[in-house]
Amino acid sequence: MVIADTSVWIPFFNRPDSPEKISLDMLIDTDEVALVGVVLAELLQGCRTPSERTALSESLLALRYFEVTQITWLRTGDLSAQLLRKGVTLPLSDLLIAALAIERDCRVYSLDAHFKKIPGLRLYMPVPI
Repeated sequence: MVIADTSVWIPFFNRPDSPEKISLDMLIDTDEVALVGVVLAELLQGCRTPSERTALSESLLALRYFEVTQITWLRTGDLSAQLLRKGVTLPLSDLLIAALAIERDCRVYSLDAHFKKIPGLRLYMPVPI
């Protein structure tokens, strides 16, 4: 299972010939992609019209969804503290995605290089086409 980050969904929706679109289409077709709340919220905040919001939410809500629990928040805080001790500060939203991925034994598909700094996180690397 793969949690796709917002950085991958944006080209998926905006650039039909992008490698991210091709990779996510394959993950969706094989039911291997999961949605998390923070990504859903980040994508919805970029909608310009109510109809765009409706179309986006309908397509995303068809995906498997992972909910955040109290344990997830604890893991997020622990990851953040561990990284801060090394002098690394990452966005809370990305730490939350990482905590969910670790908790659910998933990989993260992202274009943001800072995910590589998160200990214990496995990344999804699409096969070049």
